[in-house]
Amino acid sequence: MRVHQMGGDGQVLDLVNAVKDGILGGGGVVGVGIIGEKMDLGKMIEELDTIEVPNVFICPISLEPMQDPVTLCTGQTYDRSNIWKWFSLGHLTCPTTMQELWDDVITPNVTLHQLIYSWFSQKHVAMKKRSEDVQGRVLEILERLKRVKGKARVQALKELKQVVIAHESAKKIVVDNGGVSFLSALLGNFTTHAVGCDVIGILINLELDLEAISNLMQPTKISLIVDIMNEGSIDTKIGCTKLIEMLLEGKDCGADIVSSLSLLVGLLRIVKDKRHPNGVMAGLRLLKRICLYEALRSSVVSIGAVPQLIEMLPNLNAENLELALYILEVLSTIPKGSLALKECPSTIPTIVKLLMKISKNCTQLALSILWAIFELAPEECAALAVDAGLAAKLLLVIQSGCNPLLKQRSAKLLKLCSLNCTDKMFNSNCKLTVAIR
Repeated sequence: MRVHQMGGDGQVLDLVNAVKDGILGGGGVVGVGIIGEKMDLGKMIEELDTIEVPNVFICPISLEPMQDPVTLCTGQTYDRSNIWKWFSLGHLTCPTTMQELWDDVITPNVTLHQLIYSWFSQKHVAMKKRSEDVQGRVLEILERLKRVKGKARVQALKELKQVVIAHESAKKIVVDNGGVSFLSALLGNFTTHAVGCDVIGILINLELDLEAISNLMQPTKISLIVDIMNEGSIDTKIGCTKLIEMLLEGKDCGADIVSSLSLLVGLLRIVKDKRHPNGVMAGLRLLKRICLYEALRSSVVSIGAVPQLIEMLPNLNAENLELALYILEVLSTIPKGSLALKECPSTIPTIVKLLMKISKNCTQLALSILWAIFELAPEECAALAVDAGLAAKLLLVIQSGCNPLLKQRSAKLLKLCSLNCTDKMFNSNCKLTVAIR
């Protein structure tokens, strides 16, 4: 018996030959009979929801794999439940071709059902086998780690990291078998750089519970993580920043665990390294998280973060730019930060250029930074800002469809510029007439 179904490109596929020729994946015809316990097709489809399914197995109505395919008189095949829903809405046509049905009989597509079941069974068995193989390997490595030291331990950690990164199921196996507490215990005063790097590389891929987070927040462990971050490769640096960020998301996390200047200086070094965009983002994300602690903002300013971030702004991508502006805006809320922004000669011209250029959020952050600087020295800042084209940019903000708060702040800044600049400078730079003013 031959059953035909339209493929994704509109061509008719002969299902038997499609399997035989390998079009549906796998070589040759797979057996319909399943040895052992018969698996539920719906359950297999659910567990294999991430794999790519051949188009001929997809119901044209739901765009999901068919569990009970039936064929209409037009030759088109649908999942039984979906075509019944179509009919229950009063339709007497074929959903794909929109032809009127001259026969209301729907015929079970036994061949297609057997092919679907066989294909999913084969994939499901392979998935289970891989899962069992991964579980055995993870458990073997964890047991080996408890027995070995030195180079053998480093090798075992590298193997575990590879498995955890390659297989999602491995992560849960490590967690469920006490791997997190064991790995955390490997971080201490006498931990070698090589061991520490791989332990951190594994931990950042695992789900850490509150107990694990509390354990890793011990001062000796944080100190080690910071040392490894400052000395390691770029991948190690990124891993360390991610781990610290994960720890900061825990409850009752105090600012003291990230208060060391060594950490802040190391972070700024990562952020400044233009060769590694991923490192820039990881560093900015952690720096943003640290700046949420008001007590640490002064320290961030002290290490020279403000002028260095200002210098980076023109070369950052949109996502990193927003992170950097957020950090600068937070730092502008303390006197030391706003003063550092004012004293940096590039601040005003750089920030002005970003207005109405990237996103509304960036514009809002930029306006907030400018407002903090203007409050310190309105006359001095107004002249520099108008010369950099601020007045014209503010008019664009006011005339745009942005939120009322942005418009209000822009109007106030525009007024400050007008009050603290000469008429000639103000009019020439924003091209306003006296009437508009």
